[in-house]
Amino acid sequence: MENVSTRELPFGTLVTAMVTPFHQDESVDFDAAARLADTLVTEGCDGLVVSGTTGETSTLEDQEKEDLFRVVVEAVAGRAKVIAGTGTNHTSHSVEMAERALRAGVDGQLVVTPYYNKPTQSGVLAHFDAVAAATDLPIMIYDIPGRAGIPIHTDTMLKLAERPNIRALKDAKADFTAVTRVLANTELDVYAGDDGLVFPWMMAGAVGVVSVAAHVATQQFRALVDAASVGDVVTARRIHFELDPVIRAVMTHIPGAVSAKQILKMQGILENTAVRLPLVDPDAVEMEPILTDLAEAGWDFSRPTRQYPATTNPDESV
Repeated sequence: MENVSTRELPFGTLVTAMVTPFHQDESVDFDAAARLADTLVTEGCDGLVVSGTTGETSTLEDQEKEDLFRVVVEAVAGRAKVIAGTGTNHTSHSVEMAERALRAGVDGQLVVTPYYNKPTQSGVLAHFDAVAAATDLPIMIYDIPGRAGIPIHTDTMLKLAERPNIRALKDAKADFTAVTRVLANTELDVYAGDDGLVFPWMMAGAVGVVSVAAHVATQQFRALVDAASVGDVVTARRIHFELDPVIRAVMTHIPGAVSAKQILKMQGILENTAVRLPLVDPDAVEMEPILTDLAEAGWDFSRPTRQYPATTNPDESV
């Protein structure tokens, strides 16, 4: 298996889909966004998605998104790739966002399948072609039928892979047969789009993950991706198992944007957990299984601190 650390990737390997911090009045907290970006990169992320689903892109204004792109680009200062979430279900709007992202100086863009409209596969192709033609920014396509309402068929993905600036796929379809065909028949860099599938997807040849849970366990995910990238199955499998309750805590009970902010506050990384409607903070009943999962991982929040599963040294070299 090729060691992806030996070649330049347009999007990195450990990519966190960043939450968007808000003040209590729900205005964007740009200073907190810069601090969070710096923390994530310092702890091991080499890519950040700004204004993706976890960044509450649906309730951000276009200018807020563009300003966030600039703030994170400045905070990262070339230490990691900054990937703008530009995709919408309105093709001309997606083109406009691609142009805004280019002006803001990002390294690439994440473009989701047009959602809700349920276009044909010909429409999907035409949509991505229009966005790809708008700028020279590298594109990571985001296939997530659970949110979009439709999958990108594998034959469609193979055609899209022929476009020169479509460089990667974030696969959140959990279809191993489909992702195998993409890996076997294209030069696309494939990323696990489900945190729990990093290990098997990378064993098949994916280069990394676009993660939500990496907000709260960055160094653990860094170690997992690094081990998997060099074929260290024993280490990668061990960390995969250790991360399982953390991933469940973040991803299976309430929306990831909400749970990530809750845990980041408990860790002392964010000052508050404000989200924009229709998202809301969890109540005590909703928080209980999250805390139970984190306790299973060995995390103790008696004092706010960055934590990792107790059985692994986050500084260990893999």
